[in-house]
Amino acid sequence: MSPLEDFIRTHRITEVECLIPDMSGIARGKIVPADKFLRILRDRGLRLPEAIFVQTVTGEYPEDEDVTSPENSDVYMIPDANTIRIVPWYSEPTAQVITDCVHADGSPVDISPRHVLRRVLELYERRGWRPVVAPELEFFLVQVNKDPDYPLVPPVGRSGRTESGRQAFGIDAVNEFDPIFEDVYDYCEAQNIDIDTLTHEAGAAQIEINFNHGDGLELADQAFLFKRTAREAAIRHQVYATFMAKPMQGEPGSAMHLHQSVVDSQTGRNLFSDPEGNDTPLFLSHIAGLQKFLPAAMTLLAPNVNSYRRLVTGSDAPINVHWGRDNRTTGFRVPLSPPEGRRVENRVAGADANPYLAIAASLACGYLGMINEMEPTDPVRGSAHRLAFTLPRHQAEALNKFNACKPLREVLGEKFVAAVSFVKEAEYDAYQRVISSWERENLLLNV
Repeated sequence: MSPLEDFIRTHRITEVECLIPDMSGIARGKIVPADKFLRILRDRGLRLPEAIFVQTVTGEYPEDEDVTSPENSDVYMIPDANTIRIVPWYSEPTAQVITDCVHADGSPVDISPRHVLRRVLELYERRGWRPVVAPELEFFLVQVNKDPDYPLVPPVGRSGRTESGRQAFGIDAVNEFDPIFEDVYDYCEAQNIDIDTLTHEAGAAQIEINFNHGDGLELADQAFLFKRTAREAAIRHQVYATFMAKPMQGEPGSAMHLHQSVVDSQTGRNLFSDPEGNDTPLFLSHIAGLQKFLPAAMTLLAPNVNSYRRLVTGSDAPINVHWGRDNRTTGFRVPLSPPEGRRVENRVAGADANPYLAIAASLACGYLGMINEMEPTDPVRGSAHRLAFTLPRHQAEALNKFNACKPLREVLGEKFVAAVSFVKEAEYDAYQRVISSWERENLLLNV
């Protein structure tokens, strides 16, 4: 009996959700009865059109895209047995499993975000290296908003009031939403999502969840499932959980900070520090790679037009690629740690990023620095916000840098880069056709 069949029989599963993370990190796929799922496992019969990977965030397909087969052929969904879990919020016993996709000849679909991350991890593996990552995800709780023309506002807590100020690390402020977070923790435990600490962030009803460190693909799976879990737990209490990078004017943005290190595949020794705690050349080269290539990878770390509203001067978010020791104003922070815990925290990625692509991009930049033995700038002391703004300021600029960076195209795959460009250019064009309330308010009678 296969592990998947054993899980389904043991838990008496009646339905299985077969999930695929698309370019935006949206869960797409198929829901099938458990018995049919088991039959499918034997004949590889669960299929979807390849174009599912080039859907925009609104579910549309870019015109004239040519990164899939001309016939928009089917691809086969291959469940990853390591990812099968209970879906804890259904009354009927339901399982969910993340699937990989292959073509009819068995070759992987190279525009799949999960494959792109695997591709980067394999580059490390060939060198005898193993990345270790730990995401930190920020998100806001907001009142149910049925009219997109109205601004978002914080929800009403147990006290019957909404938060009126910023309560960073406030214990009582978090306890306002205890019923939601009790469900979040219960749901995560049932799904083996290994979350660590929960804290109140600087924004009104803004929360941060930290994940325990581990394998890059496994942590991307957990972050992907956690987003779905948080939204489900919140909506059961008539509240929205949003991972928009900048959902509310006047409030800080939401990030997905990525802690990353590299260990020896055989010994598990941290390659970023020597036994005395000194930085190794590999560590400095990893940072140099982040500094050099991350601006070109911003399309994957800040994937939406809203993403760039978070990256502004005077905020908690970085505006450049400087690094520093225990310095939260830099793009890359090196936390104080013992030698075995030496790591760098990439603070650029937004919470709206696809976790597979954000981790892949961040590790790819560090990898390029390591194999090319690059050297970083000197670490910054004091605020990095006093220095020049060097990150892309909007989606169009990020796309231009992304397409122009040959080393990243080679690491991530030419076809994948083309697919991202098709999707994001279509989304940007759609945004450009929208006239905002700010334009009507300030330009209607003044120009």
